[in-house]
Amino acid sequence: MGILFARSLALLALLCLLLPCHGKLSTKFYAKSCPGVATIVRSAMAQAVAKEPRMGASIIRLFFHDCFVNVGRIYYPGCDASILLDDTPTFTGEKNAGANANSVRGYEVIDAIKTQVEAACKGIVSCADIVALASRDAVNLLGGPTWNVQLGRKDSRTASQSAANANLPGPGSSAASLVSAFAAKGLSARDMTALSGAHTVGRARCLFFRGRIYTEPNINATFAAARQQTCPQSGGDGNLAPFDDQTPDAFDNAYFRNLMARRGLLHSDQELFNGGPTDAQVRKYSGNAGMFATDFAKAMVKMGGLMPAAGTPEEVRLNCLKVN
Repeated sequence: MGILFARSLALLALLCLLLPCHGKLSTKFYAKSCPGVATIVRSAMAQAVAKEPRMGASIIRLFFHDCFVNVGRIYYPGCDASILLDDTPTFTGEKNAGANANSVRGYEVIDAIKTQVEAACKGIVSCADIVALASRDAVNLLGGPTWNVQLGRKDSRTASQSAANANLPGPGSSAASLVSAFAAKGLSARDMTALSGAHTVGRARCLFFRGRIYTEPNINATFAAARQQTCPQSGGDGNLAPFDDQTPDAFDNAYFRNLMARRGLLHSDQELFNGGPTDAQVRKYSGNAGMFATDFAKAMVKMGGLMPAAGTPEEVRLNCLKVN
């Protein structure tokens, strides 16, 4: 019996080398190996957000765009920092995917945090966990909730632009397609509605909301006219406008009140309150900031638990931009 048990353990160890074994995430994962990691990340994020409040929204978006790519497919999984990888001769990464190019930002903030973490605990903390911690701190520093971040992720050794193009919901998405896209990741319509509330902070490029402000009927006329001032019918694609023009850098529930007033910036925003299945939840969040904050935190933990498929090549990167 002892010999068989020993052989079983040896076989399991070999399999974990060949097909990485995903341990259960834990809030105490680095309690002994790198106990100061959360403090390092928080301090760096506080500096980044103080310098530019918009950076908080950018880091939240970076986390979402990392987690959402091809969960369940080998090589192109969830919250694994694949979005941070630069292109190589063997793969075209996610940075220049349609939803990311000239849009996702904050890479340099994550790189700076990684440098500090490596100086304190070399080769211990994954880039994926740094992004997860940074996004939590971004929300909280902008006035939103906080939560205990589950840790223990590993970093992907590859990335896929085509996977990002196929998996990230676009600004023209319908309510039905949003519900379906999130459901494919194990996230409910309520999770999706809460996570969409991250658009209470941040900016969008004119390119992504031009169609809405010039052609859609379910929009507040005064709001549309204001947005048209900086987003012409042609040109100015990169001109920015806040998702929430009431409190653009405060993480609150104003986003949902805006939707009820037909002041959603993107088509996909207003779809959440347009006679569909998420209308009731939008009404609840618009009148109950505490409910939104609680649900958002729960949904972020849930999304942060999206794990790579078994067999995905993983490691703890020393440099977030490239594999070891």
